[in-house]
Amino acid sequence: MRKMKDVVFFDIDDGSPRVLQVVIEKGKVPKNLTFGSSVETKGILNLNKNKQIELLAENVEVIGNCDLDDEYPFLPKKSYSDEYLRQYLHFRSRTHKFGSLLRIRNSICFAIHKYFIENNFIQIHTPVLTSNDCEGAGEVFCVAPYGFNRETNSSEGSSFFGDTAYLTVSGQLHLEVMARSMGNVYSFGPTFRAENSKSRLHLSEFYMVEAEMAFTYTLEEIMKFCENLIRSVTETVLNVCGEDISKFKDTNVVNSESMKFTSVPFTVITYQEAAKILDKNKRQLHSEFHFNNSLSKEHELFLVKYNGNMPMFIIEWPKCVKPFYMKSLPENNEKVMGFDLLSTNVGEICGGSLREDDIDKLQDSLLELKLQNKLHWYLQLRKYGNIPTGGFGIGFERYIQTLLGIPNIKDTIPFPRWPHSCKL
Repeated sequence: MRKMKDVVFFDIDDGSPRVLQVVIEKGKVPKNLTFGSSVETKGILNLNKNKQIELLAENVEVIGNCDLDDEYPFLPKKSYSDEYLRQYLHFRSRTHKFGSLLRIRNSICFAIHKYFIENNFIQIHTPVLTSNDCEGAGEVFCVAPYGFNRETNSSEGSSFFGDTAYLTVSGQLHLEVMARSMGNVYSFGPTFRAENSKSRLHLSEFYMVEAEMAFTYTLEEIMKFCENLIRSVTETVLNVCGEDISKFKDTNVVNSESMKFTSVPFTVITYQEAAKILDKNKRQLHSEFHFNNSLSKEHELFLVKYNGNMPMFIIEWPKCVKPFYMKSLPENNEKVMGFDLLSTNVGEICGGSLREDDIDKLQDSLLELKLQNKLHWYLQLRKYGNIPTGGFGIGFERYIQTLLGIPNIKDTIPFPRWPHSCKL
């Protein structure tokens, strides 16, 4: 509120990109009108001398009071750090910057669905509750009814599902089922990882965009579709979210990242080439790189920087560091036809592969992982009317982090969950 001699100015925010300035005579201002109040106001829209729309209010009614002296965490004309805002998730969306984040997030969601639909993909609602750990990494949440006894594996004498159930880490295996009858399919939903990390890049609950393409024979086809999806979504965000993007402190970061996603083809290198780059520059790295190992976050970010901060695919990974479902190279059984897509700020934002369709190789892998009984149905997909498929999964929040230059992934999602924190 800005009090003048005869009138009072105040701004109202209705969840859209712009606030509306309201002008009202001092004598008509309710006594309980304060910063943070909910109001209903009526009047005449007017173009002021600065060519901006304002409301000449005839009356203002306070719908919900806001007592600034009674624990309300925000004060007018004061900015707060992201860490501070995270303490008040139930109020965080009232800030202009986070409101902009939510609108941008909404536009990205719409653009993703639109792109898949235009390319004849069918959306599949894959389950949140599942009996398998897709990645085989073991970082899963087990699900049981309240009062379930973990020691005796029973709740009133029996397991609720009759078998161990988990929160999903990926919808990929379910999409593989559907691709064999429905063609190209995708899912967009929450996934869960029980990784005990509070880093700026990890959440216990996050969203994944996953696609499975039917009758796919080359990794290049999958990578091209993934690249075009990201390019199309980014262009949409730039076209429809300009005002909201301007709310972020460094819009140059946004413009820079969006140009990388839209202007030039993504770089493609092999794992072998990436290893040579890391070995050649090992003195600049804090964490040592070992061949036939996964890349650390430092390695990923170094490779992106080495590539001129452009997005890059790394292909032909060692089989020993990738999941069982990735297809081996025809000429080398020790490497798989999979990729990781790396970008600035976060490193990996996407991973994909052709799926192994050799039932004998799959059976050997599942025996080694002791999953032959739990994933017997997965083998049957290859045995009865199989088709070649491949796909990818994009970390939705990590894409947002990269695009908007957001340091911490907890500030890309309305209600973040991480170890020792599950507020609201």
